[in-house]
Amino acid sequence: MSNSANELMILPSTKRRRRDSDNQDRSSDLPDDVILHILSFLNTKEAVQTCLLLSPRWKCLWKTIFPLILHSSDFCTKKHFATFVSKILTLRDTKTALHALDLHRPGNIEPHLLKKVLNYVDSHNTQIQQLAINFIADSYPILSCVSKCRALTSLKLHVSNKSLDSVGETLFPESLNLPSLTSLDLAYFIFCASDNADRAEPFLAFSSLHSLTIAYCTIRDAPILSISNGTLVNLTMNNNSYAFTKIELFTPSLYTFSFYGTHYYPLCGSGLSSVKQIDIDVPMSPRFEIILSWLQDFANVKSLTINITTLKILSEVPDLFKDKPHFLCNLESLKVRAATIPKRIIDFLRQNLPNAKVDMIDHRT
Repeated sequence: MSNSANELMILPSTKRRRRDSDNQDRSSDLPDDVILHILSFLNTKEAVQTCLLLSPRWKCLWKTIFPLILHSSDFCTKKHFATFVSKILTLRDTKTALHALDLHRPGNIEPHLLKKVLNYVDSHNTQIQQLAINFIADSYPILSCVSKCRALTSLKLHVSNKSLDSVGETLFPESLNLPSLTSLDLAYFIFCASDNADRAEPFLAFSSLHSLTIAYCTIRDAPILSISNGTLVNLTMNNNSYAFTKIELFTPSLYTFSFYGTHYYPLCGSGLSSVKQIDIDVPMSPRFEIILSWLQDFANVKSLTINITTLKILSEVPDLFKDKPHFLCNLESLKVRAATIPKRIIDFLRQNLPNAKVDMIDHRT
């Protein structure tokens, strides 16, 4: 076995399998591309161990694995993780394309390790299509690195320079030109308005965007977040800042809207009538007027998932269905996150939503 392979096996508890010389190694008959496809379903640590332990013929294949899935939770110590990542990036075959990298390091990442990862991403910026990075660091040139990855189709950035409870740490650029991007997941970012504007519009440049998630984000120098995108289908908002006073949706293709958190904002715009699926989970009792206005604005919704708290609030709104309003008239499915639903609420649903199938789902999901 090569010295590089020995160096990579940094976990002392790992034991090698001894094979009988007469025992047929059927896995060695597989073509390399089939083996690599199998390895692509494993995280990088498992893929390396499989190559080094399973078959002599596989012992160098780890150098050509193309998705790098590097999660610190797979290691017994942070030091083992940092050592493993550093060696993987050093010893991996430089001629092998890198199409996907997933780095998950909760807590403060070591500066030298972060620098090495970003340099590696930069050296493969024309190849990377899927990039997911989650860490905490005092400073990081992450966006300047990402902006060069023009082939990206999926981007997940959860980056913070404080505790995970903080909201909004890094300025998101007014325009990030990633023409092939279809999925964007952001956490701990600050959105800013252009000069003399009363709204921030950070997603205009994404001409192929299909799914957008923003979590623990905030806004600066403007009261309104405007989500303007003609291709956006799925929108998820999770525990964002109270600094938003209004959310504008100019999203004619929007189909699914999901909201989780304790801060509630009025919604407006031309992207509401196209929505068919809504998922609302609010852990505390909100002002029912805002939730009610959402349901009125999403007039064509067919599937609604809601937690029991919000459902109780709606059931207590005086004369909510007295005049048979048009909202929820197209509802076909109502899913409630609850262990049980009180009988008075079941009666409320049967009376006012007779055409909707009502199901309870695990309230922990």
